[in-house]
Parts: sequence; C-alpha cells; structure tokens
Amino acid sequence: METATLASGCFWCSEAVFRRLEGVKSVLPGYTGGKVDDPSYDDVCTGTTGHAEAAQIEFNPDVISFEKLLDVFWHTHDPTTLNRQGNDVGTQYRSAIFYHSEKQKETAEKSKRDLESKGVYKDPIVTEIVPFKKFYVAEDYHKNYYEQNKNAGYCRFVIEPKVQKLFKQHKNDLKVEYA
Repeated sequence: METATLASGCFWCSEAVFRRLEGVKSVLPGYTGGKVDDPSYDDVCTGTTGHAEAAQIEFNPDVISFEKLLDVFWHTHDPTTLNRQGNDVGTQYRSAIFYHSEKQKETAEKSKRDLESKGVYKDPIVTEIVPFKKFYVAEDYHKNYYEQNKNAGYCRFVIEPKVQKLFKQHKNDLKVEYA
C-alpha cells in the first residue's frame, strides 16, 4: 500500500470522490501543511494555522496508480484558483499535492506540466507541490460526511456534482458498488 495526500478544497468533497475508486483502501479527511500541532477544524477555519484541508488516501498501486489519482485530483476541482474552491475561501482551501517520495514529486510535477502544455485550463495552475510532513486526522464528524449528509445543501450542490463528474469521466475506475 502507498499513501497520497492531496488538498483540493473542502475535504468532504475529496473524501467523497476518492473513496469511490477501485484500489483505494481508505480516505481520511484532515489537515496538513501548516505550523500548528494537532489543530482543530475551528483552528484551521481561521486561516492562521497554515494547514490545508486535505485527504490522505491509502491505495494499492497495483490496482490504481498515483498518476490516476492525480488525474482524478486535477479534474474534480479547480487547480487555477488561489486559496479558493467555489465559495470556500482561504489558505485552508488551497490546491496542493503533498508528496511522500521523490517519485511522487516527479510524477506530480510531470502531471502538472502536461496539463499546462496541453492548455487544459485557461488560467495558470496554482497547485503547490510540496513535501509531506505531518497529517492530522479531522474530527470524527467529518468522516464520511457526504454519505451521512447527502440531503444537506452543501452536499447536494457542491459535492454531488464532483461525484457525478467522477462517475462520468472515470466510470472504469470505480469500485463495483458504484459502477
């Protein structure tokens, strides 16, 4: 098993998307990239901790590659908006790849360059590619948030379109129960 740590705005969205992929064993919402030890959600929401909301993904590279996870990452959020995803604004919602190895760093940088050279996005990609240091798991009420709150407005209007985009663009990569 390997670990990927990706920040693409709200971790509720990231968790809902990545947990549906074949080869993904687990997805934990949490905080990373900051300077405060053991932050709470309220701490991170102030924007002063330096942490980003992120998903820590445990995956089997024999089933799903890091490259595939990055492909899903790039296409299920807007990597061109600095410190923002939709109405979620602040450094805690930045786009970032926290690499766990030199190979992940090289893969992430190549993936970003490829998207830029193909002109996939009109605006420049602002996603950070930085070394992973420490991950703090979010409070329990954030885990499986989408699954437990599907009728909530945020889930219906923000998360559901990302899940539907995943189903449309990556239907061959879904776990059996979602295919």
